[in-house]
Amino acid sequence: MISSQMLKGTLEGCILGIIDKKETYGYEILQKLIEYGFGKIAEGTIYPLLLRLEKNGFILATFRQSDQGPKRKYYSLTQDGKSEYLKFIESYNELTNAVNTLLADNKGEN
Repeated sequence: MISSQMLKGTLEGCILGIIDKKETYGYEILQKLIEYGFGKIAEGTIYPLLLRLEKNGFILATFRQSDQGPKRKYYSLTQDGKSEYLKFIESYNELTNAVNTLLADNKGEN
């Protein structure tokens, strides 16, 4: 299970990645995160992140009628959101490389 502290710093970028694939809504984002192996993430975690991403101008929210009940808030990436997602990928790759290098260097010491 991925610790919540480790998830905290990466969820926003991962959410941008999911929205980058297609316009989607909150519950569908949660389901995608589960499919990708992030484990059970509370709705109370996702929706504040979506609100922050919207306030920062990275995503755009529009309400649409749903076939299965009330209107849903659909999210799409803005141009700033696409740029932010690319920055996330770059930063995440740098971090991953650094951690992998450290772990490889420590392998023989355990």
